Amino acid sequence: MEVETPAQTQRREQQQLPSGAGARVAAKPLHRNPRLVVSFLLMVIGSASSPLLLRTYYLHGGNRKWLSSLLQSAGCPLLLAPICASFFSRRRCSATTPLFLMSPRLLAASIVVGLMAGLDGLLYAYGMAYLPVSTSSILSATQLAFTCGFALLLVRQRFTPFSVNAVVLLSVGAVMLGMNAGGDRPAGVSRAQYSAGFATTLGAAALYGFMLPVMELSQARHAARTGCAVTYTLVMEMQIVIGLLATAFSAVGMLVNNDFQAIPGEAQEFGFGKAGYYLLLAGSAIVYQCLFLGTMGAVFYGSALLACVILTVLIPVTEVLVALFFNESFNDTKGVALALSIWGYISCFYGEIQTLAQQSDKPANADQSCL
Repeated sequence: MEVETPAQTQRREQQQLPSGAGARVAAKPLHRNPRLVVSFLLMVIGSASSPLLLRTYYLHGGNRKWLSSLLQSAGCPLLLAPICASFFSRRRCSATTPLFLMSPRLLAASIVVGLMAGLDGLLYAYGMAYLPVSTSSILSATQLAFTCGFALLLVRQRFTPFSVNAVVLLSVGAVMLGMNAGGDRPAGVSRAQYSAGFATTLGAAALYGFMLPVMELSQARHAARTGCAVTYTLVMEMQIVIGLLATAFSAVGMLVNNDFQAIPGEAQEFGFGKAGYYLLLAGSAIVYQCLFLGTMGAVFYGSALLACVILTVLIPVTEVLVALFFNESFNDTKGVALALSIWGYISCFYGEIQTLAQQSDKPANADQSCL
């Protein structure tokens, strides 16, 4: 079944307008889309803060991987307030408005993505426990390469020389970090633990790179079946379902591992005290929710690749904050790997701009390729 992503649908509709109107609409830049701007701001807050808070948890006495995984999704109930406000706003316009906008198939897809998100959170938590934030962030940039590959398979996103270049550069950066494995090993972390953290972080990047195109595909199929436009309320509904399933996944792991019983004792011995411990947990849950909601907004109002590009370009921000707060070593290998990541981002983003420009110049009856 051929489906269109939201960005492809918008471009097709623009090209079906009269030439003057189509040109005016097509010329509208991405930063004029308020929902995309809000999504970007949420991603900045979440991407810059979440790895620092999670690493702080481990550095000051925290040692619960399943709890760290749960924090990445436990903030989803915060979305109930705006979802309810949206429902009452729709109710004033129409008494027959449904309580939820999600279709059963989209709900099922969100449940599957939620379970994948729970596993991804666990892999990422293991990586953060044993790797410096600077190394973990650069490794996470490889999700752009995985996203490109899975987007090609799932949503028929066309590979361009620019995206191929980005994949190669990010892969080389990850290989360089692998060859330097252990050179920045934190105190108290064994070589085996460091290697495990390296592998789980790469696994988390690969799984996340798969999740983004899956979310884009599920939304596109929902739009194709129902003919309804994507709204931010629908995005939040999907996020809360994904968050609840990921939280349930982690909660089961915590029950099996007896983590709930260990939390009070861990709070008493935490480096920032008991109040600091619970504030850190609450803050982590909030900023992770900002990150994931912003990412989903970028996927639905842009594309999976755009969301991943934004996450990649924020890596230097994380690196600067790490240097300020944690005084982590930043050797030549990390510098070159970071430069390759930024180069790959620029290449991929430039390719996106070129493809958009070429498609906006096509006549209305021209065949449209997937971006």
